[in-house]
Amino acid sequence: MRTPVAALLLFLALGAATTVEPAHLEAQTPSRPEITSLRFEGNASVPGELLAGAILTRPTTCRFTSILLRPLRPLCWTKAEFAHDRSYLNPREFEDDYQRLLLLYWQRGFREALVDTVVVRTPDNRAAITFQIDEGEAYRIASLEVLGLEELGDPSLEEDLPVSVEDPLNQVLLEMARDTLGQRLRNLGYARVQVLRNVFIPTGSRRAEVEFDVYTGPRARFGRISIVGGPSTGGEELEETVIRRMLPFAEGTVYNRELLFEGQRNLYDMQVLAHASILEDLEHEPDSIVPLTVTVNEGVRHRVRAGGAWNTAECFSAESQWTSFDFFGGARRLVVRARVANVLTHTFEESFCAGAGTEVYGDPNWVVSADFTQPFILSPRNSFTASLFAERQSLQDVFVREALGLNLNLIRSLGRASPLTLSYRPQLARLDAAEIFFCTSVLVCNPLDIDLLQASNRLSPLGLSFFRDRTNRALAPTGGYTLLADTEIAATWTGSDFAYRRALGEVTTFWGFGGEFVLAGRLHGGWLGAGPFKGLTAVGGEGSREVAHPQKRFYAGGSNSVRAYSQNQLGPKVASVRLEDLLFPLVEGEDPACLPDEVVDLTCDASTLGAGAFVARPTGGSRHVEGTVELRFPVWGLNISGATFLDFGQVWDAAAGFTFDRLALGPGIGLRYATPVGPLRIDVAYHGPEISRRPVVTSQLRPYEPGRDAPKDRLQGPGGQVIDWVRIEDLAPLGPRVEFAEGSGSIWNRLQLHVSIGQAF
Repeated sequence: MRTPVAALLLFLALGAATTVEPAHLEAQTPSRPEITSLRFEGNASVPGELLAGAILTRPTTCRFTSILLRPLRPLCWTKAEFAHDRSYLNPREFEDDYQRLLLLYWQRGFREALVDTVVVRTPDNRAAITFQIDEGEAYRIASLEVLGLEELGDPSLEEDLPVSVEDPLNQVLLEMARDTLGQRLRNLGYARVQVLRNVFIPTGSRRAEVEFDVYTGPRARFGRISIVGGPSTGGEELEETVIRRMLPFAEGTVYNRELLFEGQRNLYDMQVLAHASILEDLEHEPDSIVPLTVTVNEGVRHRVRAGGAWNTAECFSAESQWTSFDFFGGARRLVVRARVANVLTHTFEESFCAGAGTEVYGDPNWVVSADFTQPFILSPRNSFTASLFAERQSLQDVFVREALGLNLNLIRSLGRASPLTLSYRPQLARLDAAEIFFCTSVLVCNPLDIDLLQASNRLSPLGLSFFRDRTNRALAPTGGYTLLADTEIAATWTGSDFAYRRALGEVTTFWGFGGEFVLAGRLHGGWLGAGPFKGLTAVGGEGSREVAHPQKRFYAGGSNSVRAYSQNQLGPKVASVRLEDLLFPLVEGEDPACLPDEVVDLTCDASTLGAGAFVARPTGGSRHVEGTVELRFPVWGLNISGATFLDFGQVWDAAAGFTFDRLALGPGIGLRYATPVGPLRIDVAYHGPEISRRPVVTSQLRPYEPGRDAPKDRLQGPGGQVIDWVRIEDLAPLGPRVEFAEGSGSIWNRLQLHVSIGQAF
């Protein structure tokens, strides 16, 4: 073995200036240098972060590393003394670190690893330390046997262990394999199981024979369950029966360690308790009975929270809520919430709120709700929620919706973070600013028919959904996956004026590698089938016309969708144009784009107008697919990370068909800044130039009638010209389509910026 530690001590004793020497330690040093950097070289099998965590020697770092203090991290750039946690070379710790690294490698199967240290010291008494590692050849597992399970006859107990034959002889993974075997047997009722590990390495060999000897002991059952704890801060006590019914086991149930964890999760999910634990007494006699002690400490009974935010989709928003825990006993919960968004949108619609909508779509949105939760319905796996709400919501350039409704949900837990939800969500909703949508999407252009669709109608879907979350973190997962499947149906028998069938699904997956790198993926798809609308006669006069509620159609584009497009701007769109722009010349001396008779018979060709004369309005679709592949990586410190991504997607109607060459692609890059409520996310995405032919809609007109119309009702152009025609309420979907080239010209026209809170998925 090499002896670099002695060289460092000699170096420090002589007080050398700027040199590069093998490190040798002494017990005393005249002046300890400040450590400015710490590096590892040659560590191909063990990440540097793991090595740094195994030793005590640390470089000088910024003090502001916690999430709450990260906004102060730029102060570290000033080199202010208070902003830094200074670290100095300690010879004793440094010598021990040498041994710690050797031990870490030994535990991971590299029993012949060598470690050298190099210290570069500058005249201003600073030091840069490098650990140079020669890992050597790993000891490997030649055979792996599990003894003592023959009588159980269950080969699955030995499957998918953390180690296998030909793996390095990693003591950490061997211990994990031992714990895995024990946990599997405890979940089968063997509360006192013991798993012993034996490792034999022949002399002169790097091949190990590994055995696990299993002693199951008797199969056990849960014994007496005792409840102990203190009252809440309000002085009220939670009934013991409430606690007992949230436990997924009773006295006499076959012992299962996983049931203990599930019971603890159930207690915390009530949100009434500040602390809950379940302790087992494994010293009890007889050994086939395991008594339990459930310890609980109740938390506050009422809580008030408030907050605000800004993002490009909603401008400024604010929210407040009041929560009552254990509402009328039984761990029931009541939450009263109020939220307002699109605040100051019109003031800043030309600057940093440009994506929040204009005109009526930029008016404030709001919601007021009261949410009730009953955590126990015949079983701790069943719960019920009810929500009464009133709201005003807008979908940019599509519609404005005001609704009063009730959401009823019966939830069945199928396992950890795997709820199955049966829902019924009746509401009375009124639409506004949706005339163009109905005229172009379902060809309902008569104002009386449009009024019927926009009036207060019932929307009462019955739904069934399943969600599974197997990610390892809530805010920034580095592993695992999520699954979502959701179906809805609305018809006259559900109490709905709009009838439809709708299904959607989504899967996300996360794979961490190389320390702090994460490769994330998402795939989302949906289908919508429209049904008849009561009171709207179909074309031909028989039956009812099929109309899907615009709220239930699919839209794409935005900060959590295909980020190369602004909110809802990917997919089918219609171009609306002012009647005056069609009938009057925009430049003096030129002919108008169309004659009034051409608008009346819908043959007007508006393609001679410039793109600035049109307003693109999304119409959504009945088919939808989108997805993302995203690489997330560290940029600077613990609080700033980056991402590069490729989004893809499209929305279309069944009649239009779909081919993959129509799939929109959006590559982009982004930065994330960690905050206590999730990462602040800034994304910039690019979409290539596109050419599309869109239907055009404008107002209908009729000839001026002197005895019927006032002279001021006649259409008037920008230069004061007047023609003897009058605008009427009907809409005119023009026959000729107009070709639009999106993203043409400068590359800046093809970039889309999004600012929001939270990861894209």
